[in-house]
Amino acid sequence: MVGLGFRREIAEEMISGTLITPDFVEFAPENWMNLGGYWKKMLRRVVEKYPVLCHGLSLSVGSPEELDKTFLRYVKSFLEEYKIQLYSEHLSYAKCNNAHLYDLLPMPFRMDAVKHIAGRIRQVQDFLQRPLAMEIISYYTSVVPEMSEIDFINEVVAQSDCQLLLDINNIYVNAFNHHYDAKAFISQLPLDKVAYIHMAGHEQVSPDMILDTHGNPIADPVYDLFEWAIQRIKPVPVLLERDNNIPAMEELEAELTRLKSICQKQWKQKNELVA
Repeated sequence: MVGLGFRREIAEEMISGTLITPDFVEFAPENWMNLGGYWKKMLRRVVEKYPVLCHGLSLSVGSPEELDKTFLRYVKSFLEEYKIQLYSEHLSYAKCNNAHLYDLLPMPFRMDAVKHIAGRIRQVQDFLQRPLAMEIISYYTSVVPEMSEIDFINEVVAQSDCQLLLDINNIYVNAFNHHYDAKAFISQLPLDKVAYIHMAGHEQVSPDMILDTHGNPIADPVYDLFEWAIQRIKPVPVLLERDNNIPAMEELEAELTRLKSICQKQWKQKNELVA
């Protein structure tokens, strides 16, 4: 199944399904909780039409302070109300001392950080009574690393028993900017833990730097890495992310079609939701 992020700008088109045909939709629960009126009705319509997965933005699992239990109660209620099949978040932090930083910041690649975030992931999973799929984020500098990125991720997965969200574009961006082999990196991940895949575009801003923007079409090398990666994992939902510079529906549909074609070729019609 290949899905698309639900955006207010294209809500009518997604609900009508005439120009764009995702297999499922994804949205961030914090952007839709406690809404009433017109957008509450739109949310109901899209949930009635499509399977829905949720991708959180502000849980800030890696923050030093206590988890926001009030927020978690809202999330749990939302996931149950709309029968959300999979909930994912980021292997990062986004707030500190109760100040929201409005960005996804990388965790230090250190064993004390592993123990901290793995413990908090376990707390969230216990509270929500479901596994979290944690996204490997893009980052532009590491913070006082004492271990490799791959060792950090593998330790977090082992200690928390979480699932993984494999953002192929993020891995491509990190590999390019930090000069490592993306295929070798993916090969070292616990691929049996991959429950979800994101695909997106990026922008090259200098000969040695690309930015994860979600504002461009998926680049051909990212498609190639995606096709290589999915040969090594079970069928899972695949999401096309487009947050900025949203093009005409025909262009988004063409990207969805290309992703579906690759999935069908490599997974031989076995693609189905894995929660």
